[in-house]
Amino acid sequence: MIKIATPVVLLSALFLSMAPRAAAEAAAPRGWDDRPTELYRLCTSCHGPDGKGMENVGAPAIAGLPEWYIEAQLTKFNQSVRGGHVKDINGMRMRPVGLTLSEANRKTLAKFVSSMARPVTPDTVKGNLAKGENTYQVCQACHGAKAEGMQAVNAPPLVGANDWYLLTQLKNFKGRVRGYDPAIDPNGYAMAGIAATLDEAAMLNVVSYINSFKSAPAAQ
Repeated sequence: MIKIATPVVLLSALFLSMAPRAAAEAAAPRGWDDRPTELYRLCTSCHGPDGKGMENVGAPAIAGLPEWYIEAQLTKFNQSVRGGHVKDINGMRMRPVGLTLSEANRKTLAKFVSSMARPVTPDTVKGNLAKGENTYQVCQACHGAKAEGMQAVNAPPLVGANDWYLLTQLKNFKGRVRGYDPAIDPNGYAMAGIAATLDEAAMLNVVSYINSFKSAPAAQ
C-alpha cells in the first residue's frame, strides 16, 4: 500500500532541505554597493568624510595608509581577530561594520582609503625624546628607522598616526586586549610581547619620539 504524504510532511521536508542553504546565506557577509564612494559612507560617521578620524569616538586617521595594511585590518575585524575582546570598546564599534564586508568590499575600501591624502595629525602626547629614541631601537627592526613601516614583516607605518591612538594600542597590546592569541594573530602576539616590557612612561616617551618623524613619508 502506497502512503500519500500529507501537506504537513511535504512542508517539513521542504523546510529541512532549505535550512542548510539559509544558514550558509546568513553566515555569509552581506556585501554592499561596491562603488568606493558608496562603501566609504559606512566609515564617515567615525573616521570622517576625509579619513582624518575622530578622537572622541576612538577612530584614528586612516586616510593615506598603505592599501595592504587597511585590507589586513578590515579582514581582522571581519574575522573577529580584532574587536572581539570585551575591553576593546573602540574595536567593538568597528567590528560590526567589518563583519558585513565581503572580500571584494574590503579590497575596494582599502584601495580607496589609501588613495586619500594623509592628514597632518596634532601632537597630544608629551614624553622624553631621548628616552623614547632609546626605546624605539627595539621597534625599528620591524617598523623601520623612521617609522615608515615594512610590508615584508606586516608592520604598518607609525609616522603620522594619531599619537593618542598609538598610545591606546600599546596599552591594548600590553593588556592582551589585542594580540592575545598567537594562533589567529601571530603578528599582534609578537607586538604584545614587546608592549609588555613598557610601562606608561616608556610608552609616552616612544610615542613622542615617533611624532618627531612626521616629515618622513610612509612606505606604500
